[in-house]
Amino acid sequence: MESPQTLTPALSQRERELSTWQRDDYSISTDRTRLDVDLIHNYLSNESYWATGRSREVVQRSIENSFPFGIYKGNEQVGFARIVTDYATFAWVADVFVLPEHRGRGLSKWLMEIITAHPRLQGFRRWVLSTKDAHGLYERFGFIKLHRPERWMERPDPNMKESPDYWAKDTV
Repeated sequence: MESPQTLTPALSQRERELSTWQRDDYSISTDRTRLDVDLIHNYLSNESYWATGRSREVVQRSIENSFPFGIYKGNEQVGFARIVTDYATFAWVADVFVLPEHRGRGLSKWLMEIITAHPRLQGFRRWVLSTKDAHGLYERFGFIKLHRPERWMERPDPNMKESPDYWAKDTV
């Protein structure tokens, strides 16, 4: 058994393993210092259907406790995704977006190619995500509908400010 002195926070080691990919005028990076938290918060809180009203503090904490990927045109952030994982068995793809003015350039496909091929994200028993409108994108990367949805449950917080349609039967 390892002594407590040899254990280091999971993120500190990963912070030293930064990666950047370049394609045309765009890049994707795992460097947290490049993330524009204000832009991410604004998009998630005001533009997304899944995180309406999410506070900046919660966005910041969610980034700190996951493996984030930023998409950039030059130094301007234009997209984002984060992976919630134990780096051993499970990964959840969350908060994926590309700003509207940068869509139609294959950036979300490129982002998913990088995420699903990333060496730190291999060998998991299961990857999951939730989407209302991008099933076709994720199917290209091996995602399928839940194999046994009757085995899955969620515990919603009744105090959370979800978008009005979140609990409607026709939304995911």
